[in-house]
Amino acid sequence: MTRRRASRMLRGAALAAAALLLPACAGLPTSGDVTVGLVLGESTQDVDFLPVASGPIAGAGPQEIVEGFLEAGITTSDNWGTAREFLAPPLQRVWRPGEGVSVDAGTDTRVLTSSVPVDAVDDAETAEVQVLLDLVASVDESGAYSEAPGASNVMFTLERREDGEWRITKAPDGIVIDEQRFPNVYEGYALQYFDSGWARLVPDVRWFPRRQSAATTVTQALIGGSPSAWLDPAVQSAFPADVQLAQDAVPITDQVAEVALTRPASGLDQVTLSRMRTQLQATLRAAGVAVSQVRFTVDGRTVDAGVVELIDDPPEAGTLILRDGAFGRIVGDEISPIPGISEQILAIDQPIASIDVAIDDSTAAVQLADGHVYLVGDGNRDELDARPGLIEPTLDPFGYTWTVPTGDPDALQATGGDVVAHAVANAWPNASQISDMRVSPDGARVAAVITVGQQRWVVVAAVIRDAAGLPVELGDLKQLTQLSAVALGLSWVGTERLAVLVDPQSPQVLNQMVGGPGASEAAPGDAFSIAGARASAGVRVLGVGGQLFAHAGSAWREVATGVSVLATRTGE
Repeated sequence: MTRRRASRMLRGAALAAAALLLPACAGLPTSGDVTVGLVLGESTQDVDFLPVASGPIAGAGPQEIVEGFLEAGITTSDNWGTAREFLAPPLQRVWRPGEGVSVDAGTDTRVLTSSVPVDAVDDAETAEVQVLLDLVASVDESGAYSEAPGASNVMFTLERREDGEWRITKAPDGIVIDEQRFPNVYEGYALQYFDSGWARLVPDVRWFPRRQSAATTVTQALIGGSPSAWLDPAVQSAFPADVQLAQDAVPITDQVAEVALTRPASGLDQVTLSRMRTQLQATLRAAGVAVSQVRFTVDGRTVDAGVVELIDDPPEAGTLILRDGAFGRIVGDEISPIPGISEQILAIDQPIASIDVAIDDSTAAVQLADGHVYLVGDGNRDELDARPGLIEPTLDPFGYTWTVPTGDPDALQATGGDVVAHAVANAWPNASQISDMRVSPDGARVAAVITVGQQRWVVVAAVIRDAAGLPVELGDLKQLTQLSAVALGLSWVGTERLAVLVDPQSPQVLNQMVGGPGASEAAPGDAFSIAGARASAGVRVLGVGGQLFAHAGSAWREVATGVSVLATRTGE
């Protein structure tokens, strides 16, 4: 019997089976530090489930082989061993799945076109299959996530083996995963870096395949890598470039992470070692790894390392409102005033548009209805900016008030307690408008909603400061997501997420990760203002009629009425 005839005999049943089995996946229970669906920083001991794809089906044609190969991207075990089964041996050895991820809209949106018609497959020895993808995002080799909507063409070359089976001989590096299953295959981990003053930690979210040891994954990424390019100007790592992991594993015993380092670590000073330990411990805990401490070793010997003190944020401020001649924190139906601030705010005899309270309650940036911005506190009320068209101001943790006109985004300035305005260079290049702006809790990043051309974007940039903490320049913009409607408000939720209130006609709250995907939920019907918090449960929304809303599960609950201003707090 000839090879081609044998192939024809197999194809009838095999192709029918391929249609059913190639897209199939199941759940494989594994153990690990991180559980599917958790918010960054949470952990659990529950069993994790990773999707599993099928290998090649006997008798499958070129197009079915490529379909199966793409589907196998969801199975990361054994360095994508299932996907390699669809490749010819020479390609198996050089294909690099870790090069990156193309996240597309869904398997049903992929359009495959083969150079060989179905009725001619049995007479062909080679074939080319082109795949048209509807991309939504990408993840690069370092794990950095970027929104990247648009069409993408990917080409595959296949050859028939001696046994009659088709295998891929040319394929691009990296894998393809649909956006619905991407969070089931990859996990976002917030690597921690120091700010420019070694006083605060700044998260840098990266995405890596879900594995049994999150500890090893994030430790390798932190010690062997570098901050994301857009964030790099504002942060630094305590790990010197010549210090690396001495082994590809980070065992944890009795909640102690044993981290073996290369020999240069033995010659480091105590300050550097303490910063290294502090940085890595914070990264492991942010990844959901249950560790009480990190222990460094070199050649099997323990290296003594302490920890450094970081600036701690004060307790949660609660909800700050202005209502019926009272300003402060609302608890139940009572408003507790803020000493040194509330009295001065209530003394203002003009309508107030916004209030942003400093992290230590010492001052507040107040914008009046006429747009002018003032700094109140310590018995003073100083005008900071009277330029026309100013958007709501934002205070940073260093005591600077940021202001900018909506129609002149590059005219950004920061004003300190001395009431001296300083221009911030490289602010929102190419933007024609800016509607919202908030500095992050650590002061190393600033988020904004800008208009470039006819497109509205939520963006973030690094804040470059001088030795005294003065913001002097912004780094390159990182585009997070494009908005289809007008933004009504922007706030930080914790350190890794933003809440964006959009669309006056049908209000939505977009929960956008900085360095990851976002998700929307309906907001109260007349919402027009939003205030962030350290967790999503603390987000508050204000309606045009003065109704204050809080989260109640997946819905919104009215918690107060008669509110004229929903105030914000630095970094939220």
